[in-house]
Amino acid sequence: MTKSTSPARRSPLYPALIITLICAVVAVAAWTATSSPVLGLNSTPTPTHGAYFAFAQIAKPTYTPSPTVIPPSPTEQSLQPTNTPESVVIAEIVSDSSSGYTAPNQNAVPSYSGNKYILVDISEQHMYVYEGDALVYSFVASTGMNNATRVGMFSVLDKIPSAYGATWNIWMPNWLGIYYSGHLENGIHALPILSNGATLWEGYLGVPISYGCVVLGTYESQLLYDWAEVGTPVEIQW
Repeated sequence: MTKSTSPARRSPLYPALIITLICAVVAVAAWTATSSPVLGLNSTPTPTHGAYFAFAQIAKPTYTPSPTVIPPSPTEQSLQPTNTPESVVIAEIVSDSSSGYTAPNQNAVPSYSGNKYILVDISEQHMYVYEGDALVYSFVASTGMNNATRVGMFSVLDKIPSAYGATWNIWMPNWLGIYYSGHLENGIHALPILSNGATLWEGYLGVPISYGCVVLGTYESQLLYDWAEVGTPVEIQW
């Protein structure tokens, strides 16, 4: 009888060794791929956009203030009379010598039969001029400081083209005298003119600025002077 030969038995460790080798190859390949600079899988991305801001040295600008022009005060000391008594002084009126004017009797009230009427409202610093029931003119006005303008019913006593206030050395164009206080006359007139030709109280109309008179703008006073008549009633009220 012939004896048969059986095939050699394969060791059980062989498959495990094959699997281990495959895992090692995969691990080496993965490590190589992640660490390779060519693939760039482990590198930090570099931004491609520009910076949104930058620092710059800017010189601080210099500032030179402009001078501020302030109008003179209407109560400036240089315009005060040299011998002012405690009470408010009303300028003494001396007419323009070329006008041939003679001062009226202080106690005389001119007769008047017309329909013209002038109203001065101290609280409003305003003048209303009527002819009959019609309002002819409406002017911004200035009355006396410290309530120096008297209230009551008066009338136009005289008209002087250019009256002179001797107490302050000022000229008062378009003078309409309305009442006396002692030997001094109060009136309605334009903004006064100083001896140097400057206009006194310009820019202050609408507030009490005078020493008792009712002051109008130069143009407005000319209109009133031409319109008013001696004897025209003048009412001054609060």
